[in-house]
Amino acid sequence: MGKHDLLFRKPIARWDEALPLGNGLTGCLLWGDGAPLRFSLDRGDLWDLRLAPEVQDERFTYAEMIDCVRRGDQEALLSRFDSSYERYPYPTKLPAGRLELCVDQPADQVVSRLALREACAHVELTYGSRAVQVSSFLHAENGLGYIRITGGLSGKLAVVPPDYTGMHEESGESAVFHTSLTRLGFPAASMHEEESLHWFHQKTPLELEYAIIAGDQELANGDRLVVYAIAANHDGEAWLEEAKRKVKTALVEGYENALRDHASWWKRYWDKSSVSLPDEEAEGMWLLTNYLFASCSRKGAPPMPLQGVWTADEGKLPPWKGDYHNDLNTQLSYWHYMKANRLEEGESFLDFLWELRPAAKAFARSFYDAPGINLPSVMTLKGGAMCGWPMYSLSITNQIWLCQAFDHYWLYTGDWSFLRDKAYIYFKESAECVLRWLAPGEDGKLRLPVSSSPEFHDNRLEAWLDPMSNYDLALLIYLFRRLADMADRQELYEERDQWSAVLAQLPELAVNERDVLMINAEESMTESHRHFSHMMAVYPLQLLDPRNSERDKRIVDASIYNLEVLGKGQWVGFSFAWAAAMYAQQGNGTAALYHLQQMWRYLCSPNGFHLNGDYRHAGVTMYHYRPFTLESNFAAISALQDMLLHADGETIRVFPAVPADWAEQEVAFQDFRGEMGVVVSARMSSGQLEYVKLRAERAGVFRLQNDFSGERLHLDMGGKTEFIICGRKKVADIRLEAGESCAVTMMK
Repeated sequence: MGKHDLLFRKPIARWDEALPLGNGLTGCLLWGDGAPLRFSLDRGDLWDLRLAPEVQDERFTYAEMIDCVRRGDQEALLSRFDSSYERYPYPTKLPAGRLELCVDQPADQVVSRLALREACAHVELTYGSRAVQVSSFLHAENGLGYIRITGGLSGKLAVVPPDYTGMHEESGESAVFHTSLTRLGFPAASMHEEESLHWFHQKTPLELEYAIIAGDQELANGDRLVVYAIAANHDGEAWLEEAKRKVKTALVEGYENALRDHASWWKRYWDKSSVSLPDEEAEGMWLLTNYLFASCSRKGAPPMPLQGVWTADEGKLPPWKGDYHNDLNTQLSYWHYMKANRLEEGESFLDFLWELRPAAKAFARSFYDAPGINLPSVMTLKGGAMCGWPMYSLSITNQIWLCQAFDHYWLYTGDWSFLRDKAYIYFKESAECVLRWLAPGEDGKLRLPVSSSPEFHDNRLEAWLDPMSNYDLALLIYLFRRLADMADRQELYEERDQWSAVLAQLPELAVNERDVLMINAEESMTESHRHFSHMMAVYPLQLLDPRNSERDKRIVDASIYNLEVLGKGQWVGFSFAWAAAMYAQQGNGTAALYHLQQMWRYLCSPNGFHLNGDYRHAGVTMYHYRPFTLESNFAAISALQDMLLHADGETIRVFPAVPADWAEQEVAFQDFRGEMGVVVSARMSSGQLEYVKLRAERAGVFRLQNDFSGERLHLDMGGKTEFIICGRKKVADIRLEAGESCAVTMMK
């Protein structure tokens, strides 16, 4: 058993506490007591893409929204831009269905284990003196699911479609959490058998059709093998027959051969980077979260929406319809992967955004009456608008937050062709849309016609802010500052000057008399709130850096202190992860770790899934619900990695925010990614930095802050040695060619 494997000694009674398996496109949740043992299945591209009529109305425009705000017409705002989110069950992510292995009675004892490094689930069911082992994995490459049963379980295998036809009654509560699948109006699935195969075929009122096909076979040694596929008409003309053929072939080839190839893929994945921490909880959560990441984000598959590849299995729509929320959720989900050196898996999000450029252009034109690109902030797999609170679901600046995904990739890889051919283009096209609506105010400074700050004042009229919010302003400053830098690096000097001119016309961030970042120039944050949108300039945009100037440090420290004064009563899970990230930027590792622990212990399911609220009633927040979303898991690990390595601004700082008790033990990371194509490893123990290793993927000069205990440093570059003098906390410039490595230690 692996050190950090998930282990449960009681039956798992809920889908959101299940053992999660995934291969990027498909997912499985394994849970139950044997009567039945459930395999809840999902596939990332199963969507009901029907749009609400309001979205297709000619009055569904930014200009109309502005007019409603200026008239104070809340009824029109709700009816045209908001209410359809709950009025209609669609658009929505769809569950795929499930497999059930069922015997006549529950097992006397159930022990469930998820082997993280092998990505394989194991369940032992004990019936009196007889023990039955069930092992299962979702193949990392061929897309099929495998189940092996040893010990002679003779239970029935059932292929169960989602409940589209009426077994569950709707509760009458908010559609965000409680809408029955029956409202979608789908017909009942047809059930089929053929030799060793069982499947259902689900048709819909849309073009979409899909099926779950399971093959069930007794083996010569007495074991039982089940192989399954989740297939859809996205897969090609003969999609169903091809899926049946694959299942039959896999039954012949067997479990062990498939497991060997599957485990090999996961070994390559785990070899990309690692951590060694004196805190078992933190080390285990890093491992588990990177497991979840590869399970639900994979190149060639859609990026993760709110629940990744684990759509709710309870006869209802998933929380928030399992959609793509671009006002926080998608962005946080892809914060950590660059530093963790999981490039290929994270590229799923970039590919998705890039491929949606035609949809983003169409939406910029139809909704914003603007050139360039802009995506709805609450959207479908294809970029269709889903409405909701309009000041956030239709915010013009959330597109800029999406731009940061391209910026991160360019900065961490140093890939000049990516900068030229994608990052700069995506930023530039996003700016074209925003510029259509930026205009000078009475003070001569540029401003948007309407503004907001997620999610202050919820969806009330007070949420429309005047003057412009720090949230919108920080994103605008970031957009044009980064555009100017990108243009300058490419020697596009006229464009650089154009972006710099826009930047110069933006107002300054609003700060009150206590040096605290405000919501906007008229309103300070005076009560606990879940969203730190007013502090975007601290993190993730890092426009204010406490290492840069005394003024920046005052504002960062005062704004974080203000969060402490207001308390955590109205926080949710992502609040704790975001706060940890800001403490890490501040250099306060003790506070960063404390907030991560609060989230992991009280707002996460036993299987690690982030459940938003303090469902354990531990008293850490006032919210006690448990809707599952994934973004906070990845934001938390991003904060943990920031405690170990800070590389922004092209200066490498190792262990910038580790707690004091960690530093006195041993802490290390291997093959984290710094900026401009450098891979970094480091270790410290007994309060002393032992080494820093740099490996250059691209030629360059890499700036390393001296965090050793002395000034005399030894550089070993493949047998070539160099000795330099560098003051403590000063920066040493280390030139490396592509493929060259350097080990830095302190001279004895």
